Amino acid sequence: MSDAIQHECGIAYLRLRKPLSFYHQKYGTAFYGLNKLYLLMEKQHNRGQDGAGIATVKLDTPAGTPYMKRIRSNIGQSIADIFKQVQKEIEDVEKLQPDIRQYPDLLKGYLSYMGEVMMGHLRYGTQGRNNIEYCHPFIKSDINPNRNLCLAGNFNLVNTKELFHFIHKDELINMKADSDLAAMIEVIHHYLREEEEKNPEHINWKEVLSKATNLFDGGFVAEGICGNGDSFVLRDKHGIRPAYYYIDDEIISAASERPVLMTAFKAKLENIHEVPPGHALIVRANGDYSIEKILTSAEKKSCSFERIYFSRGSDEEIYKERKQLGRLLSEKVLKMIKYDLRNTIFSFIPNTAETAFYGLIKGAEAYLNEIKIQRIQSWDKNFDEEKLREMIERRVRIEKIAIKDVKMRTFITEEGARNEMVQHVYDITYGTVRAGIDSLVIIDDSIVRGTTLRESIIRMLDRLGPVKIFVVSSAPQIRYPDCYGIDMSKMGDFIAFQAAIELLKESGQKQLLLDVYTECVQAEKSNKLSSKNFVKAIYKPFSVDEISKKIGSMLRPEDVNAEVKVIYQTIEGLHEACPDNKGDWYFTGDYPTPGGNAVVNRAFMNYMEGKDGRGY
Repeated sequence: MSDAIQHECGIAYLRLRKPLSFYHQKYGTAFYGLNKLYLLMEKQHNRGQDGAGIATVKLDTPAGTPYMKRIRSNIGQSIADIFKQVQKEIEDVEKLQPDIRQYPDLLKGYLSYMGEVMMGHLRYGTQGRNNIEYCHPFIKSDINPNRNLCLAGNFNLVNTKELFHFIHKDELINMKADSDLAAMIEVIHHYLREEEEKNPEHINWKEVLSKATNLFDGGFVAEGICGNGDSFVLRDKHGIRPAYYYIDDEIISAASERPVLMTAFKAKLENIHEVPPGHALIVRANGDYSIEKILTSAEKKSCSFERIYFSRGSDEEIYKERKQLGRLLSEKVLKMIKYDLRNTIFSFIPNTAETAFYGLIKGAEAYLNEIKIQRIQSWDKNFDEEKLREMIERRVRIEKIAIKDVKMRTFITEEGARNEMVQHVYDITYGTVRAGIDSLVIIDDSIVRGTTLRESIIRMLDRLGPVKIFVVSSAPQIRYPDCYGIDMSKMGDFIAFQAAIELLKESGQKQLLLDVYTECVQAEKSNKLSSKNFVKAIYKPFSVDEISKKIGSMLRPEDVNAEVKVIYQTIEGLHEACPDNKGDWYFTGDYPTPGGNAVVNRAFMNYMEGKDGRGY
């Protein structure tokens, strides 16, 4: 994804099912749990670089002893910063008790973060809110241990204001009233308090979580620890956000990505399970667990951007899906280049598009191999070794065209000069393109705004002298805001929306914008903004190819000599490549919850009114 957008956050949950002395004896360290928590977080560092946090709960502590502790960081390398602070506490204790590592139970008493139930969180901030107060986990404190609650998660809720109104809290002390996590923890705590009053010895977590999550509108995965030692990991009914778990006799663990659990615990693929949509993994203080259904069944709409871009490509299924996304584009690309493989070079930008690139090449190679067979068969026996060798050795032309200079930064603020400097974020490989002869095919994960392509990449590629530049997106056109997964919520940012607006103007249909805006305003007045996605009408007059063609012309700066064309994945191709993850609302506008319709309509109204805020 050449345009930088915010990722989804990451969770890490760990419950030790044996005494700390067990891990010391078997693994040679009493810090087994902390080490695994660090590994789970570090292996998911791609999911959050704006902040991180951990929390620990100690089981069976004497009365008056601290049992819940949290630490958060919002500085660069926040994971390292957190565990550096943990290590500092260990070193300080060792100065007083040099051999204390040999006594796990004693360590537990001395060290704040030595416990049996742990959670970690990696955060990408939304709306630019990266201060420490927004970092997870949050803690809801209570004098009653059973009512202390620690919560973190990977979610966007679109009804935060309504949730605060439900619990009659317009202003919160030590929490942000515009934070969806603050709303979530308040609602869960509300039902926890009710349930604990009825049965303090055995809290019915299925009941608590079911009542709370039925009020949430959005995509969410959350991990929680109660002061009594109970804990949980829950997931929304559409399975929008990812969550996986692993259980054996020694530990119960959950994370946002499957290969992370496989790596941390040397587990086989078949032993890692997906938290079912609408369910919660509930773990009791005694180590017993259950998978409970907390929400009514609904169509699974897992975020397809996880498969296209966000999740680490080391997952076996994701790797195959990304290759298939590329392969499914091969016929369309071949047609666009008029099957001229002799004068076409294939490459990819950025590095995250590499797997889809392999699939694209596989498709092109399959076509070339068929051509070889047909040509050789047509020769009958009229060929010599040189002619045969020349045919067999024909290859799809592959080059490493661009290399990102990760150290390149620009300090210039003037727009014109800054854009010129941005062009040099990538280094190009000179001598790879025959100027005036060759065309370039460059695959990207997706095209959101197109800013980096227009201001940097296309200009950079043009310096090589290609006749044509084909920009290929392994994802379909991004047309609508996301309010469940990715933090992209402004209509005017999307190059596909910009192209549709230009086409409306050119075709004399600009009035349609005002018509849609009027429908949105009237719907808002009648409290029906969530009833329908009115913005779909903006795209209806034009085909996908018409919008793609317009995007190509918009991405081509006036000083670029090469012709620029854009090729997008189809919706059908996306679903074929990712059959179990069909969350596609940012492409189709088909939102899984009513709140999504309200968000897209509000985002369009903001665009028409010149407002810069997001739609939720």
